[in-house]
Amino acid sequence: MLFSWVANWIDKHSLHCFYRSHFGVYCPGCGMQRSFSELLRGNIQNSFELFPALLPMLLMLVYLSLHLYFKFKDGPENLKLLFILNVVIIVFSYIYKLIN
Repeated sequence: MLFSWVANWIDKHSLHCFYRSHFGVYCPGCGMQRSFSELLRGNIQNSFELFPALLPMLLMLVYLSLHLYFKFKDGPENLKLLFILNVVIIVFSYIYKLIN
């Protein structure tokens, strides 16, 4: 894959979760680095399983960048909806991780 060298670099230099190492529980962002690494390798399913909110987050960041440049009419409202969607996905996936 084209971005596999970036994924390998991320794997070698990834940070350990503070909450996981000190408190023994996952934080809401656990799995984001590994998910991004898997996405760069082209493993979309593995990426989604590790951190389901990554793709909507990237969509939101792309939309935000486009909105800052093109000034979409409904841009702020759409960004609010995308933000709420991301928060809901993160909360539900976090609860699911805690239960399992």
